[in-house]
Amino acid sequence: MNEETRIPGKFIRESTPGLMFNEPLLFELGSPGRQAYSLPERDVPEVELETLLPPEEIREPMEHFPELSELDVVRHFTRLSQWNFSIDTNFYPLGSCTMKYNPKINEALARLPGFAHHHPYAPVAWSQGSLQLMHDLQEYLKEISGMEHVSLQPAAGAQGELTGMLMIHAYHTAQGHPRKKVLLPDSAHGTNPASSALCGY
Repeated sequence: MNEETRIPGKFIRESTPGLMFNEPLLFELGSPGRQAYSLPERDVPEVELETLLPPEEIREPMEHFPELSELDVVRHFTRLSQWNFSIDTNFYPLGSCTMKYNPKINEALARLPGFAHHHPYAPVAWSQGSLQLMHDLQEYLKEISGMEHVSLQPAAGAQGELTGMLMIHAYHTAQGHPRKKVLLPDSAHGTNPASSALCGY
C-alpha cells in the first residue's frame, strides 16, 4: 500500500491509521425529499412570518438547502468531532485554561468598533471608555467573589499562572517562612516549571 491511499470520499495516510479527511459538506450529502425529523400536526393556525417581523429581520430563502435524514446529520458532525484531539477520548495537559463557557454576547461586545479598534498605545485621555469598562469589570468580580482586590493584568493562562505563583510566594515570604518547593505533575503544562523557576522555587 502506498503512503497515501485514496478511497471515494476519504483520504487516509497509512502512517496514521483511521485518520480521515475530505468529509463531504452537508450540501453535498443532501438529497431532495429527505427529512431530518417529523413533526406532529399543528394545533394552532399557520401564520406567515412576514406578518410578525420587520423585513430586515427576515432572511432571504436559501437555494439548494440540504435535505438529510437525522442520522445523516448526527453522523456527519460526529465524524467532524473525531478529527479533534479531544479530552473525552485522549489525555492531554494543554489548553485547559480555554475550556470555559464564553457567551456569544461577549463576542459581540468585543467586536464593538470603539472597543475592538482601540490602540493599546493611545493616549490616556482617549482611553477612558476602555479603562472604565475594565474598572467596572474588576468591581463586579470583587463583589461576586467577595475578594478585596481583583487584577485583570494577567491576560493569558500562563500569565495568570505566573501571577498566582508570585502572589503565593509573596504571601509566604511576608509570613516569614518562604517555601522553596512546588509539586508539579509530569504531564504539567510547559509553563508550570517555567513559572516555578521564575518565582524562585
